[in-house]
Amino acid sequence: MSTVFVSHAADILAEQLSGSEIIKFTAAYAVDYGVELPHPTYPFTAPNKRTALFQNLKAFPPQRQYQIIRELCEHATSRGDSPRIIDLKIKLLAQYGHLASENEAGKLDPSLVVEVRHWLDVYPKVQKLYNEAIQKHEHGLFRRNSLDDLRLALEKLTQNLFCNGKSLENQISAIGGFIKANGGSKELANMFEKLVDYFTKYQNTYVKHDDAVPGAEMEFVIEITSSFMKHLVRLGSKT
Repeated sequence: MSTVFVSHAADILAEQLSGSEIIKFTAAYAVDYGVELPHPTYPFTAPNKRTALFQNLKAFPPQRQYQIIRELCEHATSRGDSPRIIDLKIKLLAQYGHLASENEAGKLDPSLVVEVRHWLDVYPKVQKLYNEAIQKHEHGLFRRNSLDDLRLALEKLTQNLFCNGKSLENQISAIGGFIKANGGSKELANMFEKLVDYFTKYQNTYVKHDDAVPGAEMEFVIEITSSFMKHLVRLGSKT
């Protein structure tokens, strides 16, 4: 993992985490893997949180850096959606998904899945498609079909929210407008527009190649799309 990426991750994560949280997470990994940290306790001698996190991350080999950054992203997003954290997660998988262990590759965040199912109660047809996508993924079967179900669930959700029958590709501008109209920032709207564009292109790439869908990427796409769906439904419930 490049020094530039680790530095970038430390900058973003340090905005969301306290100094004690940074030490807690990195020290736990240090104990598990026998790593000596430059900042093993809090308060630390580093001039700021960003530096402490960066220097602690650099003490680990690349695979552990991947694990720690991913876990810190999950911890940060548990408090609410953060566009910069979601963008960091996308870059983490796109550039370093090959560092994920086999256990990580098939593991979904159960609390996120439960939350999405709850929010989709008012859209039973969408919920059914979402559940089918999750079940196929968890059983390790039909990755392409799981991706198809997930795409269709997102498409049906946007059709319900915007009262139209447009395909997902043709909802991109409406999604951005919907987010801004309901109090979301311009940056968040732009990020979600790019996310839908990325998702549709990704799905189209693998639609004819079931075995070509990497497990780690599939899990990541499900989690990012789940977060997106949850956010859309929450915004829709306010209108």
